[in-house]
Amino acid sequence: MSNLVAIVGRPNVGKSTLFNRLTQTRQAIVNEEAGTTRDRQYGKAEWLGTEFSVVDTGGWVVNSDDVFEEEINKQVQIAIDEADITMFVVDVMNGLTDLDLFVADILRRTSKTIIVVANKADNFELHHQAAEFYSLGLGEPYCISAVNGSGTGDLLDMVVSKFSDKQTEVLEKELPKIAIVGRPNAGKSSLVNAFIGEERNIVTEIAGTTRDSIYTEYDKFGLNFYLIDTAGIRKKGKVSEDLEYYSVIRSIRSIENADVCILMIDATRGIEAQDMNIFSLIQKNRKGLVIVVNKWDLVENKDQKVIKTFENAILERIAPFVDVPIIFASALTKQRIFKILETAKEVYDTRKTKISTHKLNETLLPIIENTPPPSNKGKVVKIKYITQLPNTSIPSFVFFCNLPQWVKEPYKRFLENQIRKHWNLKGTPINIFMREK
Repeated sequence: MSNLVAIVGRPNVGKSTLFNRLTQTRQAIVNEEAGTTRDRQYGKAEWLGTEFSVVDTGGWVVNSDDVFEEEINKQVQIAIDEADITMFVVDVMNGLTDLDLFVADILRRTSKTIIVVANKADNFELHHQAAEFYSLGLGEPYCISAVNGSGTGDLLDMVVSKFSDKQTEVLEKELPKIAIVGRPNAGKSSLVNAFIGEERNIVTEIAGTTRDSIYTEYDKFGLNFYLIDTAGIRKKGKVSEDLEYYSVIRSIRSIENADVCILMIDATRGIEAQDMNIFSLIQKNRKGLVIVVNKWDLVENKDQKVIKTFENAILERIAPFVDVPIIFASALTKQRIFKILETAKEVYDTRKTKISTHKLNETLLPIIENTPPPSNKGKVVKIKYITQLPNTSIPSFVFFCNLPQWVKEPYKRFLENQIRKHWNLKGTPINIFMREK
């Protein structure tokens, strides 16, 4: 499971620039105007062979000083609660401000690892100005420039050295791990209660591999797996929560620990932006997926036309990954809840699918011959051989060809669609690799 690093600080100190630097993306919008980051950004970073997750805690809008401080308090407190390491970003150019002191006051009360990051130290002359940040009482400030990358190597060395090995504690049994995720009020707690509410003696609660996680073992009707819940099982502490941020940061933990994710969507509201944020987390972490449209009992007209329209709306939003089981259910009336568990187990088993090299080549090579990769600058790509990689977490296929660099994403999607057409890989992501023969 990946460690989690949260980036906190007042507006306009370079949090989003640092996020982009660590994740090697341009995912977060960077602007001189304070409060540009409204949605919480999530990404993966790697240093010295260690992978970890990064959350950029933006979204503070200045209305008044009181409201502003309240929002900072919420987000910093949640970051402390959930993250393994918190990076407190300050601005060397502008020096220490009242808002920096306000954030530092919250951070000093925790026993968690806090790293002070003195950003915008674009040259060595500015490094001596970082000395004033010692007064925050949070240890040595690390001088960096998120824009040009100077100092980030030393910072990452420190971050990686602080990760705890305790998180790799192993669960008692090797069972599938199924996470129930979704935005607030989508019905996650109701679904868990519907699963485990009867015959409580068949359920055992086991301390999980990460702080605050509770794994509930489900062993009934021939199904045996761990349920990972983000809602009713775990206590949320005494934090006054920003629900949107809280649900995303909780979902990160659950998704990273899971084999298969059950994404809950509210039938009365349809698929919304936050559902897409959580879907994006599942995709980035390459997890199996089952979509459950909950509260179906509240929909008056339930004919096939309405169901098809609802399915198409979901598939349109999550494209191109549309080979996903969608179940219309009600946690309250327990309509189709057993179907959810059966489907989640099927998706888990699908992740273990092995296709023989003979079958792959016999089926796909004639299709590739009829629809070859587009030629690029007169270069003709010829795919000669296909095989599935052994011992991978999801099905992964290698296509050997003469010019792998000329095979672009649209053609890889075509190959993926052909594999899905001929073999049942519903709900599981797959990897397509092009290699020189």
